[in-house]
Amino acid sequence: MHNVVRMSRRNFLGATGALGFAVLAGGAVQVVRAAASVPGAEPLAVNAWVTIGRDDKVTLRFASTEMGQGVMTSLPMILAEELDADWTRVIVRQVDQDAGSVYGNPNTGGILFTAGSSSVQGYFDIMRRAGANARRVLIYTAAQAWDVPVGEVATEPGRVVHSPTGRRLSFGEVAAIPRIVSDVPPVTDADLKARGAYRLIGTNPGRRDIPGKVRGEAVYSMDVRLPGMVYAAQLHAPVEGESPVAVDDAQTRALAGVRDVIRLRGSVAVIADNWETALQGRELLNVRWTESSPFRTANSVEDLAATVTAVNDKTRRAMPWAGRGDASAALAAPGRRRVQAIFTTEHTYHAQMEPLNAIAAVDSDGKGAEVWLGTQSQSLSIAAAAQALQTTPDRIRFHAMQMGGAFGRRTFFARDNLHDALILSKHMGRPVKLMWTREDDVKNGWLRPATAHRLEATLDSAGNVATFHHRVASPSILEYAAPSRWAGAKGRDILVMEGTESADYDIPDFLSDHVILERRTRVSAWRGIGWGPNCFARECFIDELAEAANTDPVAFRRRLLSKSPRGRAVLDAVVEMSGFGNAPAGRAHGISFAGYKETIGAGVAELSIDKQSGQIRVHRFWAAVDPGIAIHPDNLVAQTEGGIIFGLSGALKERITVDRGQIQQNNFYDYEPLRIHEIPEISVRIVESGHHPSGAGEIGVPMTGAAVANAVYALTGKRLRDMPFTAERIKSLTA
Repeated sequence: MHNVVRMSRRNFLGATGALGFAVLAGGAVQVVRAAASVPGAEPLAVNAWVTIGRDDKVTLRFASTEMGQGVMTSLPMILAEELDADWTRVIVRQVDQDAGSVYGNPNTGGILFTAGSSSVQGYFDIMRRAGANARRVLIYTAAQAWDVPVGEVATEPGRVVHSPTGRRLSFGEVAAIPRIVSDVPPVTDADLKARGAYRLIGTNPGRRDIPGKVRGEAVYSMDVRLPGMVYAAQLHAPVEGESPVAVDDAQTRALAGVRDVIRLRGSVAVIADNWETALQGRELLNVRWTESSPFRTANSVEDLAATVTAVNDKTRRAMPWAGRGDASAALAAPGRRRVQAIFTTEHTYHAQMEPLNAIAAVDSDGKGAEVWLGTQSQSLSIAAAAQALQTTPDRIRFHAMQMGGAFGRRTFFARDNLHDALILSKHMGRPVKLMWTREDDVKNGWLRPATAHRLEATLDSAGNVATFHHRVASPSILEYAAPSRWAGAKGRDILVMEGTESADYDIPDFLSDHVILERRTRVSAWRGIGWGPNCFARECFIDELAEAANTDPVAFRRRLLSKSPRGRAVLDAVVEMSGFGNAPAGRAHGISFAGYKETIGAGVAELSIDKQSGQIRVHRFWAAVDPGIAIHPDNLVAQTEGGIIFGLSGALKERITVDRGQIQQNNFYDYEPLRIHEIPEISVRIVESGHHPSGAGEIGVPMTGAAVANAVYALTGKRLRDMPFTAERIKSLTA
């Protein structure tokens, strides 16, 4: 059993005797004196990123949330690098909330939000400056204590050194000096370490989250147990938008241990002393639901056909996303060879290992609460909790827990899952743990939307791409998942359209735009957001254009990447790694160039097909990735491998179907991710460019679909334009 120990920050710092630094806007460092609790000691503590204890332990805070992607290690590494901390004495702590607006990620609007591979990219400069400022305070304080010029004082891991005399003080000994020099000059870019001086960045210390997970010591919200806590299981409406009309709960209430049965907006919750009883009570409910939801007519097959019709309808309004030159006029001009194709992708479920859950303990006045939640955004979750209780965010005491996967599912979900836990806790007057089963998680999934892509291009007389138009039809993710963001987005949905820019390709006249459809299911971002479907369609189409230009896929892409040295570097690397085009007998290679925000990559799949079963078997997959700077190379490789597996699973197997508004799948027996024996041998090469570091958690996804589809064409001479590549679709190609 896991126990959550409540200890305030003030008590922690007072008990340990520590020196803390708050790095503020502009790089200033503020040090605040705290009362000493140890005789003869006067610890100094204001806590933003760095706290140094008298025992030489250095506590580093990171503001992103750990969901298996390794930020619990990579972000503190950046801090520790500029601080010159001894990594063996570093303790890491996740930030729970940001009342002072100190910790927000500038890449996510200045809030605590972990998504889009934005952690390293957004916090790199902030963490470097924070570490450098803290190091400067140590140097100035030691120089004053030694009465020597600051220029003679330097650091080595965990120590401050006076070079002329060889005197040394550990960081903890500096923290014990009575007079701390906090008024130090702000750090400038010139003060930060050059890449050649890095001691920690670019190395591979063990990941901080792994030992606790291996030993079963990592605490997830599902593990938390509180005195007096009760458990809640929900019977959800079979169709979105429905609510309970009549509830027969007599058998449920007769069960020993059932505390109450409560109607919510779109569910009925059973509250019991333990989870097993709550589940048993849920099965005994007899509920009649309303039957007025417009989603009752949703059917994924019919809706996908309507999406294709919409993307082909040139009279429909489309919201421009990215453009260069005048693609509309260029496409209408005569005398050039025109190529066009339609591609589709279908609904997918996040399939994160830990189903949704939340623990809420509402205060007696109903206007405050303590919350334990695994979330991709502390800020959004606190806001959702405050809204649920009609209170202010300062009344929410938040504990950000580790997560058993997220992949976009734990971004905006608090408005449903956490909301209901809070309402139930307020009703019961005690802590409530609300958990979903896997079936709950599947049936009520927020899905990657189905999409249709109409790609049209012209080739000039030399076979170069002169004009390119990428039109996407799909519902808006932002409109449903983040309505406040959608209100200010002016019809531009980044979660659907990002990845259609083709910015690395040298195309004179280019346009991508979005036909926004009415949603028919709950929708949300899925790992790789729009880059997955968009790169699949584009990179399959690029192969078709190469064929039309009578050239090979690699040479054609190299011409398109003539103004992108980083793009050419990863393309050339993956071609060399894979021996592209020289697959063993019975197999074929397919290639795909892909990006994810500022990260650039390219992938090659080697596969065979069992014509009898219609199964594609990917035997090997190679990837070359340029993340700018690799903070923790081993973790970057692991994240790329995970993204490739995730992408291959979605391309080969995963599909959610909907009929009469209800998701047809239930669990992993009928929604099948890639199994261990189906995972190919994966090789990843990091191709560093020195560009500002960017994320790697999602770069593996966008390169997979097209690499597989292009390999299928190389093997069969038939094009795959609809993803996933089901056995039925493969059989129709090879018949």
